[in-house]
Amino acid sequence: MRLSGRGVGCVRGGREVFSGLDFEIASGEALAVTGPNGSGKTSLLRLIAGLLMPAAGSIKLEGGEAELTLPEQAHYLGHRDALKPALSVLENLSFWRNYLGGEASDAMQDLAKVGLDHAAQLPAAYLSAGQRRRLSIARLLAVRRPIWLLDEPANALDAAGQSLFAGFMSDHLARGGLIVAATHAPLGVQARELRIGDGHDFAR
Repeated sequence: MRLSGRGVGCVRGGREVFSGLDFEIASGEALAVTGPNGSGKTSLLRLIAGLLMPAAGSIKLEGGEAELTLPEQAHYLGHRDALKPALSVLENLSFWRNYLGGEASDAMQDLAKVGLDHAAQLPAAYLSAGQRRRLSIARLLAVRRPIWLLDEPANALDAAGQSLFAGFMSDHLARGGLIVAATHAPLGVQARELRIGDGHDFAR
């Protein structure tokens, strides 16, 4: 499986965010997207996820499921945790398992993996910021998809949570998955870097 972008450009609100962006990663690889605030890191993830349309260039996936689109093969974990405060922890995860479809795992086991099984019946409104992030991460485990698009994935996580998530990412890559992550901090797994902004758009 190979994910690539050629000459990708992004315009938002009539302003050019970036242009001429090239990148490429294959199964088992991670790409850390870095750059200053406002450089377009989140916009690039949203382009790959199909939430925005590129102003120029193309983004394509080779070697995936032929009958599925790129967004249908990707998880997008954004800044916001996309949780219903009135629903319990278990109900929130069950909703996402049903909504995302595909081969699903056991919800309680996934909550146990992220350390939230003890809070399964607790309304999500009572979770701390770090616990909400752990619940969002459980979505990645609940339905398997080969591409993970992560926006500041370590946000709100303590040291133990960051270590736990690094293990999940390592396992995902070992199974042949791909990760594209917008981040200001070390990702926790070996990754190539794509820096955007400051007039420097490059991968290494």
